[in-house]
Amino acid sequence: MLNEKGKLYLIPTTLGDNEPLEVLPLSVRKIVEEIDYYIVENEKSARRFIKKITPRKSQEKLEICLIDKFTHEQDTQHYLDVCNEGVNVGLLSEAGNPAIADPGSNMVKLAHQKNINVVPLVGPSSILLAMMSSGFNGQNFAFNGYLPIEQSERKNKIKQLEKLSKDHKQSQIFIETPYRNDKLFTHLCQVLTPNTQLCIAVDITLSTEYIRTFSVKDWKGHKPNLHKRPAIFIIHKF
Repeated sequence: MLNEKGKLYLIPTTLGDNEPLEVLPLSVRKIVEEIDYYIVENEKSARRFIKKITPRKSQEKLEICLIDKFTHEQDTQHYLDVCNEGVNVGLLSEAGNPAIADPGSNMVKLAHQKNINVVPLVGPSSILLAMMSSGFNGQNFAFNGYLPIEQSERKNKIKQLEKLSKDHKQSQIFIETPYRNDKLFTHLCQVLTPNTQLCIAVDITLSTEYIRTFSVKDWKGHKPNLHKRPAIFIIHKF
């Protein structure tokens, strides 16, 4: 009798160093307890999360495959072969939900190509939580990832997103590397028109959480502390 094919579980993590069960359902712990084969971006943080949510789980039994910037695509093509032997695989993100602004999306694509069932588990998405908290149009929004680093290109991109927001009544979401947050904030205040609305959501789900929406002209009097803090930026021009 052939083994039933294993599944790819998309396992959410916390958005910071808080207790997993403060923001994750018990079903996530149950799956982590059952799975020993993982695909992760960072082995150290993945093992730390697994130990935190299931302290009694044997770390020695874990088999971990990496999908970081040094991983060759040719190697990843075989990461899901164990599913043919009935082994379930867990895909772990560095923060939040796998495959959303995360290299794990390639593994999900591969699973579909190999006819492997994909099972997404409930967890925190900083993008959606920020959008929920912004007061903007939750029926029409777009996530744009990182803006260009070069100043003139970034200025053009900001103006483009502002125009898209106005023309399509669409909220525009983007992120930045935490140590460049302050520079991005300054640039947004310089480039956006004064009445454009800007939401900044920082440290979502943590005790230091900060979420505010002001017009650009009002933000100039409320400069937040964003340095090295994970942040989501959303603009909407009504």
